[in-house]
Amino acid sequence: MRVGVVFTVLLMAILSGCREQAGDDYVRLSGKIFVFNYRIAEASYLVTLEKIKPTPEGARVVAQFDNPSGGKKIQIEKKIWVNNNRIVLESEALRCVVKDKPYQFNIDIFRQDDTILQKISGSIVSTKDQSILPDRPLVVGPGYTPNPELEGAQFGKILDSIVEPCL
Repeated sequence: MRVGVVFTVLLMAILSGCREQAGDDYVRLSGKIFVFNYRIAEASYLVTLEKIKPTPEGARVVAQFDNPSGGKKIQIEKKIWVNNNRIVLESEALRCVVKDKPYQFNIDIFRQDDTILQKISGSIVSTKDQSILPDRPLVVGPGYTPNPELEGAQFGKILDSIVEPCL
């Protein structure tokens, strides 16, 4: 009797796991962070998606992120390659990232004919404020030559630097 109950419970667990994987989702969100690259004095969004089932040929991903400095949303569009299991979305350089503030994003997966396959939305919160970055890149060129504009500047901060204000 006990063997039958254990077998039934095990079978139900296996079948429920199969049911979850057989859903309509093609990808799952596997990572979302702000990247602060101190060396080049830039911040950016970085989101990674992991395929959980094959996408149709010609599928693409379109992501929209809040613009920390205000204005229109930042958009990234990328083709989804059939053989790649990971999709990496990195934004252009950002300005005005504020610590502990949630920034919203929306990601749509499209078929080649523009039919939506999947929607993902969420938010990204930075653990740092963009003010930690230097005013200019610390190095220039392929040889990591110190940036001459920062000569004498302490921690990469130029006292008379003119920076557009954040909204």
